[in-house]
Amino acid sequence: MERETTGTVVAAKKQWWLKVNTKPIRTHSLDGAIFPYIITVAYTVDGVEYTRGKWIHAGRPVPEKGSTLKVVYDDAKPSKAKVIL
Repeated sequence: MERETTGTVVAAKKQWWLKVNTKPIRTHSLDGAIFPYIITVAYTVDGVEYTRGKWIHAGRPVPEKGSTLKVVYDDAKPSKAKVIL
């Protein structure tokens, strides 16, 4: 059975190694480049704190550190969860 809780964004790291070019012609290496992010969300179930990572595609809005997100987790195994943006 699935349950919901709220989680807090504790980290947002830019993935510098994966560059997405948005311009067909560039004047330098980072001209028009955007990068994806990986956020880490901490949530608590029955007094135990868990963390879960979420990949944010390049160009999508990234939640700020400290903001809250919805987390859906498995009742039998709370470490199995997904973050809903």
